Amino acid sequence: MSAASANASGLPETILQFGAGRFLRAFVDRFVHQANEQGQQVGRIVVVQSTAGQRADLLNAQPAGFHVVVRGIQEGETIDRVEPVGSISRALSAVDQWSDVLEVARSPALKYIVTNATEAGYTLAQSDTIDATPPQAMPAKLTAVLWTRFQARQEPLVLLPCELIEGNAPKLRQIVVDLARGWQLPAAFVDWLTNDCVWLENLVDCIVTPGPADHPLANEDRLLVTAEPYMLWAIVRPTAKEVRLFDHPAILLVNDVSPYYLRKVRILNGLHTAMAAKYRPLGFQTVLEVMRNRDAVRWLRGVAFEEIVPTIAHRVEDAALFADQVFERFANPFLAHRLADIANNHEAKVAVRLRPTVDEYQKLFGRPPRRLSEVV
Repeated sequence: MSAASANASGLPETILQFGAGRFLRAFVDRFVHQANEQGQQVGRIVVVQSTAGQRADLLNAQPAGFHVVVRGIQEGETIDRVEPVGSISRALSAVDQWSDVLEVARSPALKYIVTNATEAGYTLAQSDTIDATPPQAMPAKLTAVLWTRFQARQEPLVLLPCELIEGNAPKLRQIVVDLARGWQLPAAFVDWLTNDCVWLENLVDCIVTPGPADHPLANEDRLLVTAEPYMLWAIVRPTAKEVRLFDHPAILLVNDVSPYYLRKVRILNGLHTAMAAKYRPLGFQTVLEVMRNRDAVRWLRGVAFEEIVPTIAHRVEDAALFADQVFERFANPFLAHRLADIANNHEAKVAVRLRPTVDEYQKLFGRPPRRLSEVV
């Protein structure tokens, strides 16, 4: 196991991360590690596990970190390398260690909060109150954390919600503000949330799958994950001069993230969801299996170029080119991207990834899209 860098191990805990899943670990946590290694001193990450499972225990059992196997084809060359991640200082269970989570919220060193919930993760529960230990829904947990920080009179935070939801930051901010008002918290807190905290809309793009079972590190690293070489984190450029993000080749500061969201969610994620709906019932297990079937690829290309691209081409530059790149990424021979994983929370994903395309196609052409109508 690779040791975490000496520089990183002495850094303060500046990031609170809601989510212990493999995507954030292979994406945000890897980028923070690499920035720390370059001397940017971003800080270390405290991970909060909200759902049941062993990830928090595994993270704490591997204090030196874990590895990301980066594999794929990039510009015609085969990429196969291992990248260590040692940016996580500890992991907390929201259910068992909520008081510890709130203690992190009071820390003067804290600067950022990162979240990554599923499409269904924004659904509030009847039991969510400011006194719950913890609240159930992620936005309710976040509201409680921010309220705790406000009460401690600590500096406002930068929030980076990485959910694949259009307008993720303003939507999450509005939910938190509505909760604060519904819980009858002071107007000064609502003002602090709205005007002092910085909510950065962003779009994440990288396919992450479980670590290869036959990899030499698989036995010793139970957190091993695989990522494709392609990676993009498009973030709306902060307007406040005092807000400074770390530098990384994957980070692209933009004035408007909506075109990146639109092409990614409608094309890449839309094809994933359509693929899982059509081919998982037929016995296909992975994306690669689908891509090796000529009839399946023909069906998917019809969905992409005849049904999805025509509905967004007037709003997104190079939509067809991006679709071509997506098919290259799907054909990555190293990724075991399971259709069962893609099918999680399927109905919520259909509503975000496919239904808008179907509705817009109907308006444009006066008829429903033939292929997508099979799976929506």
